[in-house]
Amino acid sequence: MLIEHRGQRPVVPASAYVAPTAVLCGAVTLGERARVLHGAVLTAEDGEVRTGEDVVVMENALVRGRRRHPVLIGNAVLIGPHAHVNGARIEDEVFVATGASAFPGAVVGAGSELRINSVLHANSILPPGSVVPIGWIAAGAPEAKLFAPGQHDELWEVQRELDFPGTVYGVPRGTSMRDIMARQADHFAAHLDDRVLDADPDPSTD
Repeated sequence: MLIEHRGQRPVVPASAYVAPTAVLCGAVTLGERARVLHGAVLTAEDGEVRTGEDVVVMENALVRGRRRHPVLIGNAVLIGPHAHVNGARIEDEVFVATGASAFPGAVVGAGSELRINSVLHANSILPPGSVVPIGWIAAGAPEAKLFAPGQHDELWEVQRELDFPGTVYGVPRGTSMRDIMARQADHFAAHLDDRVLDADPDPSTD
């Protein structure tokens, strides 16, 4: 499904493939020979999503572009099933495994691997050629440190300086969920004006 959002339409080159049950919403631009498989969602909320060449986004992955943090995916990248790429930059030849997550402001360096269910925290920088092991968390800048599951106290010492609530929700830490969700409901109300498009995703060919 191709959806116009905030007046922006997806752009899909002829060499790309988008499965019938996938969703491309808003300012999403696919590179040559990109493949978006069943159930995957690429949504440019108020910032673009752009992929390079030979990118495969597998089943049920979520890729979300944001105003201050667009999603920019390099060439020859795999985004695995159920992966979550939210406002992150993914450089060339990166492997994002099943269930892995990269949060707003994060950068995954070229040739890196986010293995199954691993996390790259907001505003964290993973150097090129890095590996985040299964279920581990990488956090910090200018170079992310690796934390095993259960290292909560050590992780928090790094994580609290990364300003997740400010980066993701635009609010200071300690803001109530009622206030956060009122803001989120207003933000996502922009989808009330969405328009499902016909098969031609590129307005230049209208």
